[in-house]
Amino acid sequence: MFGLFKRKEKVEKNNVKANEDVTASSEVTGQIPLNNQDFVMPIEGEIIPITEVEDPVFSEKMMGDGFAIIPANGSVVSPVDGEIMNVFPTKHAIGIKSKTGYEILIHVGLETVNLKGEGFTVLVNEGEQVSKGKEILKFDLDYIRKSAPSTVTPVVFTNATNINLEKHGIIKQGESGILSAE
Repeated sequence: MFGLFKRKEKVEKNNVKANEDVTASSEVTGQIPLNNQDFVMPIEGEIIPITEVEDPVFSEKMMGDGFAIIPANGSVVSPVDGEIMNVFPTKHAIGIKSKTGYEILIHVGLETVNLKGEGFTVLVNEGEQVSKGKEILKFDLDYIRKSAPSTVTPVVFTNATNINLEKHGIIKQGESGILSAE
């Protein structure tokens, strides 16, 4: 969606007879519904609704549904098993395609593109396979607090419209059971 991911893979058709839980929408998109074990918290911090992000691109879900995190530290882990599809040149955002077909954008802070990569250390490359919990990005939280309007970090499913948050409040990095997607 919106050309965020440089490479698009052809989606293989699901064998609907083998998986009766696949919905009609997943047949079209190639996505399998996410259960609460398929996704882990990418950053330790407080979960807030995407609609509370002080940027209309995120709060109005122009890029997709999701949630946001007020980070407690400067470490990002992959929330899913999948492939790194895009590392933004300014290092402030990473796109991941999950093995279940979801495209996830993790965008650290607001207007952090203006930092031109300062304060960010990318630990993965485009095309790299990652597992849930693998550290993919480090950022200097104090530097971002001083240099950007907000540290709020949107986590957006760019090709999904129905994300259900199962947990709220402060969540530890790597914790599962925080959301489901249909």
